Amino acid sequence: MPVDPKRKAARQEVRAAQKQFERDSKSTREARRRAFAKAKAAGLSLREIAEETGLHHSTVAEIARED
Repeated sequence: MPVDPKRKAARQEVRAAQKQFERDSKSTREARRRAFAKAKAAGLSLREIAEETGLHHSTVAEIARED
């Protein structure tokens, strides 16, 4: 069965988009973790960070612990 060039291109495009999404997500998560750590070092509590971000304080604690 012949390969449809449009389908082949579409497959390549979605694979590339997924890889880019994964790279961007990782760097975004790391930037958020660093910002939370910096806020904690500046004296903000987990509850204060949570209030600013609209997250639950336990979620903030989990993010701050990520390595």
